[in-house]
Amino acid sequence: MHKLLLKGGRVVDPQAGEIFAADILIVEGRIAAIGPGLEAGEGAVMDVAGKLVAPGLIDMHVHFREPGFEAKETIASGSRAAARGGFTAVACMPNTDPVADNRAVITYIKTRAEEAGLVKVYPIAALTRGSRGEELTEMADLKEAGAVALSDDGHPVASAAVMRRAMQYARMVGLPVISHCEEPTLSAGGVMHEGYMSTVLGLPGIPAAAEEIMVARDIILSEYTGCPLHIAHVSTSGSVRLIREAKARGVPVTAEVTPHHFTLTDRAVADYNTNTKVNPPLRTEEDVAALKEALADGTIDVIATDHAPHTLEEKDVEYQLAPFGLVGLETALGLVWTELVIPGVLSPVEAIRKLTVNPARILGLQEGVLKVGADADITIIDPELTEVVDPATFASKGRNTPFSGRRLQGLPVATIVKGRVVYNRDLAVIA
Repeated sequence: MHKLLLKGGRVVDPQAGEIFAADILIVEGRIAAIGPGLEAGEGAVMDVAGKLVAPGLIDMHVHFREPGFEAKETIASGSRAAARGGFTAVACMPNTDPVADNRAVITYIKTRAEEAGLVKVYPIAALTRGSRGEELTEMADLKEAGAVALSDDGHPVASAAVMRRAMQYARMVGLPVISHCEEPTLSAGGVMHEGYMSTVLGLPGIPAAAEEIMVARDIILSEYTGCPLHIAHVSTSGSVRLIREAKARGVPVTAEVTPHHFTLTDRAVADYNTNTKVNPPLRTEEDVAALKEALADGTIDVIATDHAPHTLEEKDVEYQLAPFGLVGLETALGLVWTELVIPGVLSPVEAIRKLTVNPARILGLQEGVLKVGADADITIIDPELTEVVDPATFASKGRNTPFSGRRLQGLPVATIVKGRVVYNRDLAVIA
């Protein structure tokens, strides 16, 4: 019988909103007991004294690029990056080649994830065929195949009529719609936030209104259809205001923010580093302040990475020509701790909640909590550990991070999926 005892840690319970000293006994991949003074018997013991023992982190917005773009990332390399970043589960976006708009591609992704055998990978299926925004996908079939949500992420659905129909059908089959909010006629040709910095740098801009108009439209459609709407990578203060007002009215809307959007501003683009080129773009100090306030008051439910690996060759070009996106799985927790927890924007429990139980609830997953009988998906965090970001050490194929050289605190030291240690930085295990 396979047993593992996590001894001497402080357990983070995001549901109850508390942190308490306890051991956790794992038997055959499940949590068998939580409490003080537990014994492993014949099992192995992992010393987690001084560490936080949290439910396995869930990233509900990643791009694993397979099938079709394996030079950027594979499901196996992305899974390794997730494990190293403390994530036990991820939900991957459908902008692959072919697009994940049919049962065959969803099944392929799940099979490849099982072969990798590291973290749980939940496919998000395309909302429209080919993510072209014209014809709806077979939503019921995709759900049956294992899709946990529907999104044309990276390709905003320009037609309000198509989005309305999509939400009506999605509500019927019981899947949330994840919206990449961008009005394409306003954002066309832009490469960074439209404002003072874009003028100084001579780069075409993407106005905040391009996001906010779509946020407003999709909130109205969500209210009209009753379909749960999740707004991806919120980046502007105006979007925050719209979401806050919609929640107050009872609209079934949730939202996420990425670590790069609550950490960096458009000033980071000043040296034309293409690793700062993301969509939506890095915004202003006022926007960053609004995002932090929205995290603190619960307007923003989730922290997700939008992990978007690219090859060095793709990013090593002029700013206008580079693709949008940066890698985020391996820096996420450190940025959350350094930028939000240590300054007091979020408590440790609140931060963990936005990385576990909230994304699980939105996607309809059982994960995100530590309770007896549940899968032993656990992330062990050292809140005191610091490290300077070095992309050369990444498990991801992608090295496209703007955080190279930045010192982060509060890092994952072990990741456990179904009782199996899939990443261990330096914790002693006594067998």
